[in-house]
Amino acid sequence: MSVPLADPAHERLARLWQGQRPPGPWLPWDLKGVYQDRWVRFHSLPESKRYPEDEAEYAVVLDRYNTVLDELFAGGEVYVVSLDWADPAEPTQWSHHRRALHPQGTVWTTLDETDDPDPEYHNRWYFYADRRPWQRGCADALLRAVADDALSGVFFTDPDLTRIHHPYDGGADVILPTPKERDHLRDRHASWLSEHPRGL
Repeated sequence: MSVPLADPAHERLARLWQGQRPPGPWLPWDLKGVYQDRWVRFHSLPESKRYPEDEAEYAVVLDRYNTVLDELFAGGEVYVVSLDWADPAEPTQWSHHRRALHPQGTVWTTLDETDDPDPEYHNRWYFYADRRPWQRGCADALLRAVADDALSGVFFTDPDLTRIHHPYDGGADVILPTPKERDHLRDRHASWLSEHPRGL
């Protein structure tokens, strides 16, 4: 399996990511456990409905995603990150789909997942990133694919890796710089929270 060269434009972000405590990189769905004291989860639709069924529900989903993204990143720049598990030299149908939705993304870093004792289940993840000024709606195609579970592993972060937004089909996990900031954001959107006692 080849290791593609990382885009030098992402060098600073790679250093920050590796320097996190506990050390990164992490897969985006692991972040809620790593940063539990700064994490909040919002659901995308009323009554925690998972998938939108019509354009009115897609509008609600995109509005909730973009409202939180605005609160995290408005007026600043954001890294948009997508994941792939396929060697870039041997792209899969998933790879073509991801690239069509995130054509600006270049290799930022890789992560070897080798916890399973069976090498058959070992995997290398490729993180693709681009940096852009945040504008509401600039990632709606990606967000809609995420809402349909047609693309997973997407996340957004500020250049200092202090605010992270990981949308998934049904909601979004959000990491804030401090528990206090997390609490303020959570309270502003209390009606979007899960009724699960652990906030899941």
